[in-house]
Amino acid sequence: MAGTLYLVATPIGNLQDMSLRAIDTLKRVDLIACEDTRHTRKLLNHFDISNKLTSYHEHNEIERAEELATMLVEGRSVAIVSDAGTPAICDPSFRIVQRAHEIGAAVVPIPGPAAFVSAVIASGLATDSIFFGGFLPSRAGERRKRLEEVREIPATIIFYETPHRIVRSLADCVDILGDRNAAIARELTKLHEEIIRGTLSELFTKFSSANSKGEFVLVIDRAGSPEPAVKGAGSLMARLKELEGEGLDHKAALKKAAKEFGLSKSEAYRIVQSEKA
Repeated sequence: MAGTLYLVATPIGNLQDMSLRAIDTLKRVDLIACEDTRHTRKLLNHFDISNKLTSYHEHNEIERAEELATMLVEGRSVAIVSDAGTPAICDPSFRIVQRAHEIGAAVVPIPGPAAFVSAVIASGLATDSIFFGGFLPSRAGERRKRLEEVREIPATIIFYETPHRIVRSLADCVDILGDRNAAIARELTKLHEEIIRGTLSELFTKFSSANSKGEFVLVIDRAGSPEPAVKGAGSLMARLKELEGEGLDHKAALKKAAKEFGLSKSEAYRIVQSEKA
């Protein structure tokens, strides 16, 4: 029988986020494939894991995937880890996962941290429907084209970005998406973690004068949401309280207030939750 390929999530900053299942899996497999063996060895040493390592990154992915597939055919087990977070999320893994399925090997995800998930749940923006777009293109023309493609998606939009491109990307976002509500999460789970909310233009102003480090997660409100800074939020909240004062329960008052303001019930709910945040 073919072996098993494990996709093991590792901490994005705080080592306490390493799961017991991840530790146990990394101790038991025949080989751990990682982006940077030096980086991963430090992680393994912290958890007293002495397993064999091999490199698996974007520059050797094609040939290394075949080598790992051969191991799986022989019935051995392989774990894939990235430098941080969940493998295959903006990191190599696609080819070996594809090959594992082709040869009939079991593919087992060992879940754990993913920066975009942590960012969106802490952003205060809607999470009922999200679109993760990975890293925005580095070239301005390609980046603007990408933003045009996602402009009308009816979901909260999430991108990864680097410190030296964040200001230019925010400027393009304002120009193409409009001045929507947004949030930036930086240094998630680390000592200097911060989540900054505001409109895209406000975030552009803030980071234009900042010299921030670390990777950024940019979370942007969906198309068709209320205007920047939650336009009409104060009036909506006031009307909601007024209707509740007239005897309507919260659910009925929210439905009536939403209709009066020309909003869907879900949009009105997001505004109310944003005001409570």
